Amino acid sequence: MKKFIIIFIAAMATGMAGCKKSLDVQSPNAPTTAIYWKTADDAVKGVNAMYSTFHRAGLCRWFFFATIIRSDEGWSSSPDANLQNNFDLFVNNDYNYGNYTAIWSDLYIGISRANQVLDNVPNIDMDANLKARLLGEAKFMRGLFYFHLASLWGNVPLQLKSSTTNDVTPTFNRSDVWAQVEKDLTEAATTLPQNYTGDDIGRATKGSANALLAKAYMQERKFQAALAPLQAVIQSGAYSLVSNYQNNFLSTTEFNSESVFEYGFALNPNDNHDDDTQNSGQDNLNYGSSLPPFFAPRPIGFTDGEARRWLVNEFQKEQAADGKRDPRLAASLLFDYTDERGPDYTLIYGETFTKRYGSAQKLDVWFRKMLNDNNGTATGDSFHSPNNYRFIRYADVLLMYAECLNETGATSQAYQYVDQVRQRAGLVALSTTRPNLGHDQFLAQIKHERITELTGEGHRFNDLARWGDLGTNLSATDAGFRNFIKGKHEFLPIPQQDIDINPNIKQNPNY
Repeated sequence: MKKFIIIFIAAMATGMAGCKKSLDVQSPNAPTTAIYWKTADDAVKGVNAMYSTFHRAGLCRWFFFATIIRSDEGWSSSPDANLQNNFDLFVNNDYNYGNYTAIWSDLYIGISRANQVLDNVPNIDMDANLKARLLGEAKFMRGLFYFHLASLWGNVPLQLKSSTTNDVTPTFNRSDVWAQVEKDLTEAATTLPQNYTGDDIGRATKGSANALLAKAYMQERKFQAALAPLQAVIQSGAYSLVSNYQNNFLSTTEFNSESVFEYGFALNPNDNHDDDTQNSGQDNLNYGSSLPPFFAPRPIGFTDGEARRWLVNEFQKEQAADGKRDPRLAASLLFDYTDERGPDYTLIYGETFTKRYGSAQKLDVWFRKMLNDNNGTATGDSFHSPNNYRFIRYADVLLMYAECLNETGATSQAYQYVDQVRQRAGLVALSTTRPNLGHDQFLAQIKHERITELTGEGHRFNDLARWGDLGTNLSATDAGFRNFIKGKHEFLPIPQQDIDINPNIKQNPNY
């Protein structure tokens, strides 16, 4: 199912980084753009390299600190003060902080790979349908990488051609970046297929492009524009909610009917690397995610990222129709009462909470969805996790559509989409319990629904930004927000090393 990513990756330029004279000699055996991009096989491998960008440490590890730990659902108790300061406490004390720059660099590496596909594949003599699909995948991936840059950094350089050593691309306004995201994803949606078979399952689809396009529109508060691509996803009939919510987070049930787009991870038993960056072992790279050890509870992992306890209370605001607890709580979080019977029955990687921690850590909560304790792993979590990141699920699409309907004056039509998500979790339909909500009341309900459905999936910071909720008002449930400065901390600082190399890049406001 993920075999297309576990093949030779074409040697490709790495993007925005400035270049200086070097004594390094180019290996005569390494492929270059001058001799590459000749055949359909070259084109396919070049596209596969874009997907492999997900395996780099910036995107499979530190990205989740920027999207989860930086939001009010997460925090850090790491012994690494820099990690706490820069991802949790809004104390940005190093603009070249390596875990910022890893995300930034990896996103531009992905963009560089996409640009090479878009620049070179049109000139290859090959099957026209395959060529159109590959170009659609490249536009989707470039749109995805710029979506993350616009979300995390705002105003960023727009590099739309293959990189050269002399590039000094200027900073573009965030509105221009969003416009490029919209263009790429709109064009991708017209050429990508609805689905794939065999080893190609996991590639970007028409639904992937439409759903991400809607996400971009929503971050710009273009709710009317977001309706059409969301309708296209829903009306396609290609997606449905799986009956067991937890199946969205197991390595054994990937690419199910609810999957709109996943970051595909795989276990390569021959690798000995932390990510895909070690050039000395290009045929033995790590195609897994290295996030789990950083989120897993001690002593299984490092616990550099943890969940806030208020999330547990949010899940417990409602019971299921049968009087039982919302089943999504146990699938989303590990804590002393993951098993309703308590710490003597709650298993943390095969051992009861009581045996592991006694009462010493009774308030601790850990994100569970991207860990592997549910996959039969009792001893630990590795840097080589094969468990995919489900970036966009159909449940997310349904909740986005309901939010857009509410924002465009069609609240009564929005209920049915929220109800699908609630009823899968066994909750009573909202249309039964609260049928006549106004706009503000329905939005408040959407905020609750997105927490209980999407906790620990990397959407919370964007949600808070879209709703205008980022600020010191969140400090009651997340102490890190005491340091939050409006007009500054909505975005990360642009790496100073890139500004030093390229004087046309401007630092974000108030940094």
